[in-house]
Amino acid sequence: MRISPRQIMAMCMVSGALPMSSADAFAEEPISNMPIAKMDFETTPEGVGFAPLTGDRFTEPYMAMVRLPAGLVSPPHVKTANMFGVMVSGKMVHIAVDAGPEDEVILPAGSFYKVPAGMPHISKCISDVECITFLYQDGKFDFQPVMQ
Repeated sequence: MRISPRQIMAMCMVSGALPMSSADAFAEEPISNMPIAKMDFETTPEGVGFAPLTGDRFTEPYMAMVRLPAGLVSPPHVKTANMFGVMVSGKMVHIAVDAGPEDEVILPAGSFYKVPAGMPHISKCISDVECITFLYQDGKFDFQPVMQ
């Protein structure tokens, strides 16, 4: 699979890896390190865990590690913000509601995905183990079910 320059730019923007000026190189804020074993996952009633990294997901753009149980299939839904993610472990599929099974793309660890704001979609953790993904949304989190 070939990654386009646009995808590389998006990943750099999400990770904060864009080049910085020499003045920025000596920022006063310390390096942040958070091993996954020390992350505080808040689990929803559906079993999805969110470990906040930056931002409050209910009020602003945010970054989080997200853990989904093996076999979880979301109901069809939309989000009002763009969703960008990088798979850490497991295998997922994000597919538009009106797409067919032949359009499913399996995303193993290391894969990038973007689900555009307002797109009705279904997300699935299709692996035998839980799925963990790094998630960035450019607006607050919401989950609006849609009828099929």
